[in-house]
Amino acid sequence: MDSVEREVYVEARPEVVWSAVTQPDVFAQWYAFGGAEIDLRPGGRLVTRWDEHGEFRGFVEKVEPGRRFAYRSAVEPGVEPAPGNSTVVEFTLTPEAEGTRLLVVESGFDRLDATPEQQSAYTTRSTQAWENALVALTALAPTL
Repeated sequence: MDSVEREVYVEARPEVVWSAVTQPDVFAQWYAFGGAEIDLRPGGRLVTRWDEHGEFRGFVEKVEPGRRFAYRSAVEPGVEPAPGNSTVVEFTLTPEAEGTRLLVVESGFDRLDATPEQQSAYTTRSTQAWENALVALTALAPTL
């Protein structure tokens, strides 16, 4: 499988959801629980941390304020992202009713320098991570 795709409705305005996916202090409240760094510009450094998993390094690929944000991140802690060891995560925000439709796509699993079993394990890990994270985001966003 090349990608993990999840879509949720968030009961918060797009500007609130944008802040949740691009501002390090908010991102750390629902996804990177050990902290995050996001230099919000193409090529900017991005780091996500979890006490139990380590520090994952990446960089920003795309910024369309209020609408789309993408970054590339290494799939293993402590290494710089490069072809063969990283995936791309893209958030797309669409206003809907009084809230926001948020689409998250993580892609590139089939291009990892890994066995098919390892690629499958990375995909499974990311699927569970995004499911848990989006539950946390939908609970947090209305309070921001």
